[in-house]
Amino acid sequence: MEWIDIHAHLNMLEEGVEAAIAGAKSVGVKKIITIGTEPGDHPLVLEIARKYYPDVYCTLGVHPHDGKAYTAEAGAFIEQHASEPCVVAVGEIGLDYYYDQSPRPQQQEAFRAQLDIAKRTGLPVEIHTRDAEEDTIAILNEFKGAVTGVIHCFTGTEWLARQALDLGFNISISGVVTFKNADSLRSTVKMLPLDRIHVETDAPFLAPIPMRGKKNTPAYVVHTAKFVADLKGISEEQLCEQTRANALKMFPKIKW
Repeated sequence: MEWIDIHAHLNMLEEGVEAAIAGAKSVGVKKIITIGTEPGDHPLVLEIARKYYPDVYCTLGVHPHDGKAYTAEAGAFIEQHASEPCVVAVGEIGLDYYYDQSPRPQQQEAFRAQLDIAKRTGLPVEIHTRDAEEDTIAILNEFKGAVTGVIHCFTGTEWLARQALDLGFNISISGVVTFKNADSLRSTVKMLPLDRIHVETDAPFLAPIPMRGKKNTPAYVVHTAKFVADLKGISEEQLCEQTRANALKMFPKIKW
């Protein structure tokens, strides 16, 4: 089986990039998408993807926590590099009303601006949304039919999942689905169409059971995948084939 981790932060891993990639490959994780989150990390994220391409790809985007740091210059950097072979999406972008680390109007402004970049460049997006479901869907509706992508590390309601699916977005599942208090999320995962699912780690965060308590790493996506396959009542091999096909469709720049 050959997996892809569609969302990891390789620049944040204590073990180092090379060790993380080697560890991932040892358990069949063939491709990794490493994620840009704010203007300061974009050059490093891009450098990592260039160096390890075509095993590693990247996204460039300003996370809602850093919405106040979004500038026209940051947007120009994203757009300038959008055509590079290793840049597969605009992200991580979205809204986070749980932490409110940036004022909500600035989060919304940055979200719209980056969705507009995705529209102009034809790239998909990787979206972070927490406690902001209605506003997230309202803004995505403004770009209906013009932008596609993934709701990453999905932890929302079934309503959010159905709204996102209706807008053409896919749903990515992280290790959170394995947590004891995630019954609602597990119910949502059961109803997701197989051709709209992805798996991810969000490393170094949210390590899945049985690795809970450790720093997450792309190799651990296989534990989440096994759990999701069991939830869906299918084999790991079938989920592997399906999630790979989903990723290659969503991120057509990826070379397998």
